[in-house]
Order: sequence, then C-alpha cells, then structure tokens
Amino acid sequence: MLQKARDLAEKFRELTAQLSDPEMMGDGAAIAKLTRERARAEPVARLVEQFDTTHRALEEARESVDDPDLGELAREEITALEPQLEALNTQLEEALLPRDEDADRNVIMEIRQGTGGEEAALWAGDLYRMYNRFAERRGWKLEPISTSEAEMGGLKEVVFSINGKGAWEAMQTESGVHRVQRVPATEQKGRVHTSAATVAVLPEAEEVDIELNDADIKMDTMRANGAGGQSVQKNETAVRLTHIPSGLVVVCQDERSLRQNREKAMLVLRSRLYEIERQRLADERADTRKALVKSGDRSDKIRTYNYPENRLTDHRINWKSGSLDRILVGDIDDLIAALVQDRRTQMLDAMKED
Repeated sequence: MLQKARDLAEKFRELTAQLSDPEMMGDGAAIAKLTRERARAEPVARLVEQFDTTHRALEEARESVDDPDLGELAREEITALEPQLEALNTQLEEALLPRDEDADRNVIMEIRQGTGGEEAALWAGDLYRMYNRFAERRGWKLEPISTSEAEMGGLKEVVFSINGKGAWEAMQTESGVHRVQRVPATEQKGRVHTSAATVAVLPEAEEVDIELNDADIKMDTMRANGAGGQSVQKNETAVRLTHIPSGLVVVCQDERSLRQNREKAMLVLRSRLYEIERQRLADERADTRKALVKSGDRSDKIRTYNYPENRLTDHRINWKSGSLDRILVGDIDDLIAALVQDRRTQMLDAMKED
C-alpha cells in the first residue's frame, strides 16, 4: 500500500516537471490533461511527504531513547508521533481508494409497497417521509417524479429525485428491502405485524451518459390519477414511456403539463438504463453481484424497524439504534456514515488482497 502511494508521489513530481517545461506552453489540451492528472495525484503526494517527515522524526526519537540527556524528551516525542504516523497511514490508504465517478451525482429513488398489504403501503409512505426529512437536514432538494397512492392511505409506489452534493455517495446503500414490525392502526387485538417495502437507488443519468433513440421509445398519454375533486386532471397529462429494446416502462403523472411529465419520465428512464450499464460493467470486474432489490419478500431484508422496542437494526453491518423515533424523522446521519465507512473498509481490504 505504501509503495503504491510512493509511486503516485513520484508521478506527481514527474507531472509537475512536465508542466514546467517551456515546450508545453503551446499545447493547451496536453496542459489540461496533465493538470487534471497532477491534481488527482497531489493529495497522495502531500500525505507521503507528511508520512516520511513524521517517520524520520519518529526514528530519530527512538535512537535517542537511551541518551541520558535526551531520553525523556525522546519518549515524549515517540508517544506523540506514533499515533500521528498511524493516522497518516490510514489517510494514505483511504486516499488510494479508487474514486467513485458517480459519488457526486444526484439520485433517483424508488420506494414500492412490498409484502404486507395495506400496512406495507403505509410503511412505504413512512419511508418516503423519512428520506424527505433527511434530505432537508442535508440541504438537498427532493422532487417527486411519480406517485401512486394506495386506496387506504400510504403509497403503492413513489419515484423521486434527490439533488445535492454527495447524494449518491450517501444514499446508494439504501437499496434493498426495509422490514417493519409494528401494530397496524387497523389491528383490533394489538398484535404486531411484519410487512415490508422495497427501496432502489439509482445514480441520476444525464443525456451525455445515455443516448436514447426516439424510435426506441413508445409514448402513451393518459389522465393523471388523483384523489378526486379538483385535483383530478381532466386532460391527458400523464405519460407512460416504454423503452422497446429493454422493455423498461416509466410512468410520470405528478406534473401539470405533458411536457414536464415527459421530461421527468425520460430522466428516470435514462437513470435506469445507466444503472443497468453500470452494473454490467461492474459484473465484468467481479464474479458476483447482489441485486439492488430482490423479491420484496421479508426474508430479503437489509434492515428492520421495530416499533415496539423503538429499535432499528441494519443486518448488513449489524448496526443497531435504540432511537427509532428519531430515525423516522430523518436522523439517519450516523447510520449512513457507518455504511459509507463499511463500504470503504471493504474496498481497502480488497486493495490489500490485490
């Protein structure tokens, strides 16, 4: 690991020298390319410099331990320098992790009612509110794209975007089955029921990421569903897009105009196709892959929300909290941080094996 860092630091010095070469001044494209490469290598180069300086100071202190005049001072320096060197080593390891090119993308999230009937639809609505409040805490913008309400309340399905720096980095591990254990409002005997909702998180794709051919897309229009009264659309503003080659279908009806609904539907379609391609490329680099969401059955759970015990458990990292009430109002920062750190740890372990 340290040798990889030293190699990158050497590359940084070579790039710096190349950029100082007068012959480069007339080649704008080459300068831009070298500048980007140098910028990527610089953080590691600076850390290597700090690591080597600290390491030399530590070695000098260790050599002076038996000196009658400097021994006590040397031991104090060792006590201070050893944790500093360890921290720098950790920073180097993390700096060497391959950067997720999607890290700062916005995301498209989809929540669907799973097993559990009406209670599952209510739970899907609760999850949507949790993510909405978390986005507010982070200063992100959440925008509904498509909503399908259940007859007895809650949501059959909701698709929405979250726009903000670092959204994908934080939210990508939310994909999976979220199981809830609680007493439904309709339960007369106070029995705890178990139901589930599925969550899928996609990096938002831009037009440059996925090129769509109009001939491959079938568009149907319809009246938007509503709760009745004035909220029902009398014109056909809802849009259903069918991507013929893949069979993907996207419906959007939350906007007031046909054009706006089509634009949002195209955004979701591009993002789903981008995720398919992203996963395909990932499959080529690894022999195994876990699906974002399996069947929606309770046995596929990644997380359990237990209301009677006010407890949340993330089964992937065995993370638990006794403050479910706070989590449900969007206070999931600690959980997200733990999942991000676990993902980085797994990447570090994989790098060390290589």
